[in-house]
Amino acid sequence: MRWLVSMLGARFDPGTHNRRRLAEHRGATPAETLAGYRAIVSSTTAPTGDGPAWLGEVIVHGQDILRPLGRPYAPPVETVTAVAEFFAARDFAVNSRTLVKGLELRADDGPFTAGTGPLVTGGTLALTMAMAGRVTFCDDLTGPGVAMLRSRCTS
Repeated sequence: MRWLVSMLGARFDPGTHNRRRLAEHRGATPAETLAGYRAIVSSTTAPTGDGPAWLGEVIVHGQDILRPLGRPYAPPVETVTAVAEFFAARDFAVNSRTLVKGLELRADDGPFTAGTGPLVTGGTLALTMAMAGRVTFCDDLTGPGVAMLRSRCTS
């Protein structure tokens, strides 16, 4: 509920919302901030009941940070599969379902498959990141549907 109230108060401006929430969680020192985050590492609380959506936030934004820094990290395939299935089934935080409409997605490292149409194949993480609109992950995909997917990605 606090998340929704904050978003309403920010008039659905994510920048304002994020600055407000960051200020709430920032400690007096970097060490205090880190200690606060470490204290909630095992938390499973999400703003709504859509756990895979919020897990997707962690995975997608984690990759947004790590990949440009040259620090590759691939979460467990089972974890990313839950997010991929969620993204393929609905538009939530990103227009993922719309982005892959008319394409067949097939992971080559796990059980994820979705859709029909020109085939796009690759790792579950790359497929998930492409569904989140991250065009650079299209470089990790193959198949006749990649060009269409790439043209639909935004960042």
